[in-house]
Amino acid sequence: MLKIDSTATGSGTVTLTLEGRLIGPWVDELRMACKRTLDTPASLTLDLGAVAFVDHDGVELLRNLAEQHARLTNCSPFVAEQLKP
Repeated sequence: MLKIDSTATGSGTVTLTLEGRLIGPWVDELRMACKRTLDTPASLTLDLGAVAFVDHDGVELLRNLAEQHARLTNCSPFVAEQLKP
């Protein structure tokens, strides 16, 4: 399960705070949540501090989002290692 909380700031940044495991159907759920933000002028930050595990599809999504200038913050050492190319 993955919990996604969205917070918008006055400076034009949307932060999605993730909690749980980024696996299976939750990857598509995050993709849709990010698309809504990326389709606006707002910048996107993903707070991964409470993410326990990311599967292969989740890693690919996070790498793709980073390429689209989304900022990935608070990665645990485990998740940071998974995101390395």
